[in-house]
Amino acid sequence: MLRAILTTTVAVSLSAPLVAQQKLTYPPTKRGDVVDTYSGKKIADPYRWLEDADSAETKAWVQAQATFTEKHLAELSMRERFKDRITRLWDYPKTGVPRAEGGALFYSKNSGLQKQAPVFMRRGTGAEREILDPNTLSPDGSVSLAQWAPSPDAKLLAYATSAGGADWQDVHVRDLATGKDLNDKVEWVRFSGLSWTNDAKGFFYSRYPAVADRMQAELKDQALYYHRIGTPQSADVKIYSRPDLPSWFVFGASSDDGRWLFIVMAKGAENKNRLYVADLGDPKRPNLTAPVRALFETDDAEYSPLGVVGNTIYLRTDRDAPNRKIVAADIRNPDPARWRTAVAESKHAIEGAAMTSDRIVLQMLEDVKSRLSLWTFDGKPAGDVALPSVGTIGGLSAKRDAPDLYYAFTSILYPPAVFHWDAKQAMSARFDKSVVTFDPSLYETTQVFYASKDGTRVPMFLTMKKGAVRNGTSPTMLYAYGGFSVSMLPAFSPSVIAWIEQGGIYAQPSIRGGAEYGEAWHEGGMLGKKQNVFDDFIAAAEYLVAEKWTSPAHLAIRGGSNGGLLVGAVMEQRPDMFAVAIPQVGVMDMLRYDQFTGGRAWVTEYGSAQDPAAFEWLIKYSPLHNVKPGSCYPATLVTTADHDDRVVPGHSMKFAAALQSAQGCTNPTLIRIEVQGSHGYRPTDKAIAEAADIWAFAHRYTSSVAAAVVP
Repeated sequence: MLRAILTTTVAVSLSAPLVAQQKLTYPPTKRGDVVDTYSGKKIADPYRWLEDADSAETKAWVQAQATFTEKHLAELSMRERFKDRITRLWDYPKTGVPRAEGGALFYSKNSGLQKQAPVFMRRGTGAEREILDPNTLSPDGSVSLAQWAPSPDAKLLAYATSAGGADWQDVHVRDLATGKDLNDKVEWVRFSGLSWTNDAKGFFYSRYPAVADRMQAELKDQALYYHRIGTPQSADVKIYSRPDLPSWFVFGASSDDGRWLFIVMAKGAENKNRLYVADLGDPKRPNLTAPVRALFETDDAEYSPLGVVGNTIYLRTDRDAPNRKIVAADIRNPDPARWRTAVAESKHAIEGAAMTSDRIVLQMLEDVKSRLSLWTFDGKPAGDVALPSVGTIGGLSAKRDAPDLYYAFTSILYPPAVFHWDAKQAMSARFDKSVVTFDPSLYETTQVFYASKDGTRVPMFLTMKKGAVRNGTSPTMLYAYGGFSVSMLPAFSPSVIAWIEQGGIYAQPSIRGGAEYGEAWHEGGMLGKKQNVFDDFIAAAEYLVAEKWTSPAHLAIRGGSNGGLLVGAVMEQRPDMFAVAIPQVGVMDMLRYDQFTGGRAWVTEYGSAQDPAAFEWLIKYSPLHNVKPGSCYPATLVTTADHDDRVVPGHSMKFAAALQSAQGCTNPTLIRIEVQGSHGYRPTDKAIAEAADIWAFAHRYTSSVAAAVVP
């Protein structure tokens, strides 16, 4: 019966996809006369005024564009159908990976369509209790729950809220016995965790100095502080800062046993870091004035602490091991020459790692497929944790005082599930309760490999209906990221299911710039090698066309953030190859990105236009600066958000203005600006609405389906 309900009949026409019949007349955009000089070359920036998001002129432009875009999105025949179907696919319970503290488990759980997921706690096999409902923070979900951390005695919950999901956070503390918030409030928190001391009297956090304009503030002078419960923030103790390195990030977290405080410093959004430690002494009476000393101050590799056994610290590192390894060092003298290798580097990259009371747990990637392996502290294999199928480990949760493990698993056709691995039984059991809102037996995911421009072998996952015919007419969405050592692993998305139900193909290549094959894969797509990322993506498109899965007239591309940059660059380099382009919250101005908020942290990945050598490669692919008047670009839907303080909306607005002015054919160029949204946050209802617009737009300009019916 379920198969019959989910199966639909579509009427197919073999004609080309529908296109706009006449060139659109866009809302007017003023061109300014701003010109900058880089390495002796004058570069015009006519839309510089759009960088000022608060000006009356920019607000008027945004409103005009919003009205124009909404008019055209409202005409999409599949808009409401996709919204309805994605809503139904989204409506299932979603549970986060539990965190154990003080004999209790803490986890988030969304019943299905709640705007945000409430936080629950449970002791043993007892009944769960809701302890924080973020849906009460604001009626429209515009105030997001950014993070939370229970105290070691399970009596308090520190939680951070954010306006519009922006990176800036305010931290509050809730008494779990009364359900009431204390008077504590910590402000100016950004890019920080919350790490309690074992006496449960306070927590470490990172903050920036107070600023007048949070949306425009640069990242400068971050410091690590300690907040003691019941005292004002003005009394917080500054634990560590580096005035000599004002643009570096400073993070802090205590070890599971509460004795050690680890401090990580990083120059930018990269894996390479410095590592420091302070011996807090008695965990029940931590010495907050303990001296901080350097363990590794060379920032030449990743040094990620996993845990401490006696005086032995276990680290994940890529020092002399691009695929990463696990080493053991004496915390009193961690000289790499004295390291003991606990788990040697192999041909498979170590994506994630954790420690239980008696095991090292590793998430390995074998051709972009997760494997969960166990090792003893002295480096002997201790077996694997069996996974439901080929897919992705989405999180690891372990504590040094317990042998058990919690983890999440997903794949493109497998909704996220949470498992508890029982060390005594050496087996996993479902922790959460969920339902499947579609019939996965109707679809399949296969992995293929193709050659990039320079011959590099690149993997790609293809998901579609079983029995799909290769005739070059299947609407296809090609999605990737390609940067910052972020691995693109197969994961579930309700909107992808809605797409393939309509006969679409979903293609996800693991291009260079990510960490799917370790740090070498990342370095092959950064700085002056960034063109490799674009070449890998274009080669994926060429493979799909050559294999007759699709054709340029039916091919859409999509990516967000660094992936938005990817889409912007390749749609300009190969406009003939794609019917649709959807760059989301993209980094589009590669000459000025480091002048805005968090942009300076990306210089280690991209390079800065202030450097003559970097300018030469940045100007060649910067999406804003490679728009060519009169070119026929794909039908384009640019998306951004008004509270995005990471990749500021000016990037997308300037790019959309330039594209509208240059478009030489009838393909539309629209910009969708989310209100009260940020770089990565949308409450559920707005996330569904945005997804429906994206997929309906892609369907409209790639599909040969004349009369589709969404199940």
